[in-house]
Amino acid sequence: LAPSTRYNTKLKERFHVSAVFSAKAKVAMSRFEPSSSINYEKLHENINIVRRRLNRPLTLSEKIVYGHLDDPAGQEIDRGRTYLRLRPDRVGMQDATAQMAMLQFISSGLPKVAVPSTIHCDHLIEAQIGGAQDLQRAKEVNQEVYNFLATAAAKYGVGFWKPGSGIIHQIILENYAYPGVMLIGTDSHTPNGGGLGGICIGVGGADAVDVMAGIPWELKCPKVIGVRLTGTLSGWTSPKDVILKVAGILTVKGGTGAIVEYHGPGVDSISCTGMATICNMGAEIGATTSVFPYNHRMKTYLEKTGRGVETPHQRTIHPRPGPPCV
Repeated sequence: LAPSTRYNTKLKERFHVSAVFSAKAKVAMSRFEPSSSINYEKLHENINIVRRRLNRPLTLSEKIVYGHLDDPAGQEIDRGRTYLRLRPDRVGMQDATAQMAMLQFISSGLPKVAVPSTIHCDHLIEAQIGGAQDLQRAKEVNQEVYNFLATAAAKYGVGFWKPGSGIIHQIILENYAYPGVMLIGTDSHTPNGGGLGGICIGVGGADAVDVMAGIPWELKCPKVIGVRLTGTLSGWTSPKDVILKVAGILTVKGGTGAIVEYHGPGVDSISCTGMATICNMGAEIGATTSVFPYNHRMKTYLEKTGRGVETPHQRTIHPRPGPPCV
């Protein structure tokens, strides 16, 4: 465990993040939003501006976070001190917090949300008897809430996942997360998306409204904690053992105000969903979020979830080792 170290990359298995950012192909943000494209070119442009200003290499999380700065040329950047004004790519909301968030957005008077956004109806379903019975009960008890969210979502251009469609952080991983994304969600499990190489941060409803209204979102410039993984998972070990070990070292507040970056040759023995689990549980150490570097495991997961075309590197770049991480 170290705050800074060198990325250990494998030529055949790791793809250089700058090459992904530089990809020229226009790729839809999701299969549900064909008209919204991933703007890797803007990310790359912002990263180059910040890198020249700071005159040092950037870590993966810094590239993604600083790549989303509202004003990369003028923003003061000091880890743990200054507040960054950011432009996240998208918003995800669960049904409990989405109610007030949508009411606040409606009061703004704007006709549509400024960034792709989704509502996921999962939190209001109580586990009491069994899946089918609990789902039916939730629909009856919360009918007014679901109707409001569904109609408001339709009017203001927000995606709506009805009760029974799945858990918010898993739906995001399967459909909306991608390498380099900055996503904010009104759910503590939002960092789950770090398993696909994105910066996904849990927030309150008011933060979500700011982003949906096109207002820069403020985040205290995160510190960076690097976790180098060596060896491979074997026997009865699982990805959860990795985060439990990290939590034992850092304690429940050791990650506060920081993004945890995992790297090293051990990363490649962990599945994409395993990396997501580790990032998900990063909330237990107080981390802002966690992230893994893009590799062949993520590539396979994107392909298996029907999103092979959403990774521009498949058409435009070749794998090559990355630079030192500071």
